[in-house]
Amino acid sequence: MDPVPPAQPLRRTPVQQRSADRLARILDACAELLDETGYENLSTRAVALRAGVPIGSVYRFFGNKRAMATALAQRNLDRYAEGVTARLARLPAAHWRPVVDAVLDEYLAMKRTVPGFALVDFGVPAPPAEGPAADPNHQVAARLTGLLCAHLGLTPDLALERAVLVAVEATDALVQLAFRSGPAGDPGIIDETRAMMHAYLAHVLD
Repeated sequence: MDPVPPAQPLRRTPVQQRSADRLARILDACAELLDETGYENLSTRAVALRAGVPIGSVYRFFGNKRAMATALAQRNLDRYAEGVTARLARLPAAHWRPVVDAVLDEYLAMKRTVPGFALVDFGVPAPPAEGPAADPNHQVAARLTGLLCAHLGLTPDLALERAVLVAVEATDALVQLAFRSGPAGDPGIIDETRAMMHAYLAHVLD
């Protein structure tokens, strides 16, 4: 598999710090409103009001609410990768199971604490464009493959990339199931998810 390039939802990339701060406020407001109103009722006008910026500032960055939510998802993915990297920095490279645990634990932590993450984690809850570049789980798997290989001293190959993608897809479905029971997630299902990840990835990481 080739690395998946991220989508480009921004009409304009901020250059000055003031513009970057304004973009951050817009995305923060978007995340808060997702928790309050859901994706279907999200509007650019409501985001502008919550962020305290003119509606034109929102449209300077985004053509519509989908582009705005896509940018939020990309920010979530960047922060997820940063969080995983920080966790891996505290782990030895001799054993892969704690590394896989760190990948899951960072996702669970974001699921429990990050505004808007329940609806927009790494992708928008609407039909995506066709192709793997539009599939958030392909992007997550590509980032995780790079992080795992760098930490464990592995060379990425097709078998590993495919296995990580399958693990991401399966874990995504199981974590969604776990969090239907409440904001903390069902601990039994989370334990089963962890066991599944260990058992499945053993064939490429042992």
